[in-house]
Amino acid sequence: MKRLVAFIDDSLKGRFDALELETIKRALCTELLGVSALSYYTKDELPPSAERDLRLKAALDRLKKGEPLQYVIGSTPFCGLTFRVDSRVLIPRPETAELVEWVANDSGMNGTLLDIGTGSGCIAVSLAHRLAGWRVQGWDISDGALEVARLNNVQNGTNVEFSKVDILNVPEQEYRFDVIVSNPPYVMDSEKAQMEKTVLDYEPHSALFVSDYDPLLFYRAIAVFGKRALNKDGRIYFEINPLKADSMAALLSTEGYHDIELRKDIYGKQRMIKAIL
Repeated sequence: MKRLVAFIDDSLKGRFDALELETIKRALCTELLGVSALSYYTKDELPPSAERDLRLKAALDRLKKGEPLQYVIGSTPFCGLTFRVDSRVLIPRPETAELVEWVANDSGMNGTLLDIGTGSGCIAVSLAHRLAGWRVQGWDISDGALEVARLNNVQNGTNVEFSKVDILNVPEQEYRFDVIVSNPPYVMDSEKAQMEKTVLDYEPHSALFVSDYDPLLFYRAIAVFGKRALNKDGRIYFEINPLKADSMAALLSTEGYHDIELRKDIYGKQRMIKAIL
């Protein structure tokens, strides 16, 4: 074990701060290589394994190129569950977990819920896990994302119904939901310069970015769809760009929603909004 840890230290020297490096070492050893947490912390010696060494070297090479740890490991924790992730889906963020918590705490024993732009399925699966009596659906335009979402659905023992639907071109049919939740693309193209290189180089741009010319494109489409799909007193929740918080409140008001509430995330930014139809 000491040899493995020393090899990781030497390979990643100077690339990460001490806290990040410790997280990476623990994840590589326990999650990628299957070393028990006890063995990792007690630094028990491991029998030689050429296969293990090759897996570790390949992972370190990916990390040195800047690939996010979650993609290298192939999974990440979210809302007390474990989700598979790869370059077809965004890596779930702590702010999104706050949105899940808000929706779950507002919801009763049963109902119908739709997650639009589901990605890895982290919102839909987490809510289905929390809200056992609810029928939960997840929509996305990406075949790759839906494949990942379905794997996460099975892995976490939930029963979410996933479908390929483009919210900008929803089929004309009857829809009935009590709750719609979405974390659509909201980072404006002009903000790319402020993004970390690991995000820009590896996470799917179609799930992140939106044109500066119409940054509320997806929110407007979802709000309009909600007017025909939500039941009476149905609720809509969004994760939003803090720079557009006031514009989002105005958009929802214009579309006929009421009791509009903005909430800050753990970093003190206006990151979530809720409204009732």
